[in-house]
Amino acid sequence: MNEASNEQRLGIVVSGSLDKGLEVRLDSQTSIEDMAVGRHVTIEGAKQRFLGMITDVSLGVTDQRLISNPPDVTDPFITEVLAGTSTYGTLHVSPQLTISGDVASATPEPKPVKTIPGHFSTVRLASDRDMELVFGKEDKQRFWIGNPLDMETKLCLNLPEMVKRSNGIFGKSGTGKTFLTRMLLIGMLQKGACVNLVFDMHSEYGWQGSNEKGPPVKALKQLFQSRVALFTLDEKSARYQKARPDFAVRVGYDEIEPQDMALLRQTLNLTEQAIEAVYLLRRKLGKSWLEKLLRDEDPEEMSQFFKDNSIHESTVQNLRRGLNIIRRLPFIEPRVEVPAFSAILGYLDRGINVVLEFGRYKDITAYILVANLLSRRIYAHYQEKTERAMSGDGTPPIPLVITIEEAHKFLSPEVAPQTIFGTIAREMRKYNATLLVIDQRPSSIDSEVMSQLGTKITCLLDNERDVDSVLSGTPGKGALKSVLARLGAKQQALIFGHAVPMPVAFEPREYGSAASYKSFFENETGPEATEQDIEQLWQ
Repeated sequence: MNEASNEQRLGIVVSGSLDKGLEVRLDSQTSIEDMAVGRHVTIEGAKQRFLGMITDVSLGVTDQRLISNPPDVTDPFITEVLAGTSTYGTLHVSPQLTISGDVASATPEPKPVKTIPGHFSTVRLASDRDMELVFGKEDKQRFWIGNPLDMETKLCLNLPEMVKRSNGIFGKSGTGKTFLTRMLLIGMLQKGACVNLVFDMHSEYGWQGSNEKGPPVKALKQLFQSRVALFTLDEKSARYQKARPDFAVRVGYDEIEPQDMALLRQTLNLTEQAIEAVYLLRRKLGKSWLEKLLRDEDPEEMSQFFKDNSIHESTVQNLRRGLNIIRRLPFIEPRVEVPAFSAILGYLDRGINVVLEFGRYKDITAYILVANLLSRRIYAHYQEKTERAMSGDGTPPIPLVITIEEAHKFLSPEVAPQTIFGTIAREMRKYNATLLVIDQRPSSIDSEVMSQLGTKITCLLDNERDVDSVLSGTPGKGALKSVLARLGAKQQALIFGHAVPMPVAFEPREYGSAASYKSFFENETGPEATEQDIEQLWQ
């Protein structure tokens, strides 16, 4: 779309309020079928220019008799005469920003809207320059994530600002959450905004990712080999992908703590009494509690222990059934020489991103256990290192973003207060760590956690509770709800919150071609890509 068409006049403001939005009457030559919810317009007031979003489109008549007794529209002349006089189109526009000062100024500063334009102010489609003025150009901090709907301008995010708080990506299955997450992770890596720890449940972000339209696409490790370490729970699956993992993750019995079992209570169908028994076992038997319970070399000794501590036999059996499910996981071993969390910290402290692929172990039990177990230890390290830096002993750690899928399993109202992920979300980067949560059921996430998410990117949601949860506490919720409901089924999203000046619906940038891979190395701000990295793009 060229600049001239972007600036075409649409109509004039006829009524409205700051709270409920503006009503715009379309000119007779403006086709209502060219208008779409989610597009942006500019309104030229007497002293300021306003930028707003179309949130509804409607039809109106000046004479109600036309509704009860429609004219003969087989005659094009009659339709043309009525259009714009007796019949007209109306837009509902939600004002988002004002551009103060001289309208013709080269660099007017966008500000939050606090007033509205007067009657009969001219309304035009927003131009690419208008959007560029608000979101900026791609540079050392801003990453191009996509394009506003029906526009060619680049939508750029300030990623160092974005990762100062936890963020979320939502949408029902098949709408492109994984695609958006991969794009955002690449942006964080490209701009050096932080270091990432990705718990990759479906093996989409490490070596390669799925693509409905063709062969697999290259993921983080293939694109940025020197800046990404690939960890795996399943070496066989990695070999199938022709990937060379940097570390094979194993979990020792002594690494599993009562907090991990508490989070797995529903998954393993454990009773409250069984969880209480786990805490007691840990206090009495130390770090080897699980090994002693599973090995049970002296059944009479353990039976006497349970009896002395008033643990009922049914509770013991319930606990054993749950622990046997964990024991059958192939990556659980009695002893581990190099703990996975220690290896991960070795990379993170050097500024190298880590993706942990789960391969064939997509069972939610494995995912919850490993993600929670590793995150608790890594966060404790970040907490210690940050507190030492605050006291003048050393430097603070590199900002860390932990990415988790199926987030509602970790952040439901029942478990969020006890999990490390709930703690990270509430503390808002107190210890230089934040979350990137991906989920298709945001209504199942604790409302307090949702309120702490700084920026939300949401694809189409078809459940009313999920929509209300994502938009809860957002100014102009009703208007955004209308925009969200009309997103395309795939590859369209709405972004709003801390990292963007105003909400905007957009289409993600192209990803999967050699040209798209090469574009990630343009305007590089981190270490220069090696020749091997570049060659890999076309292999």
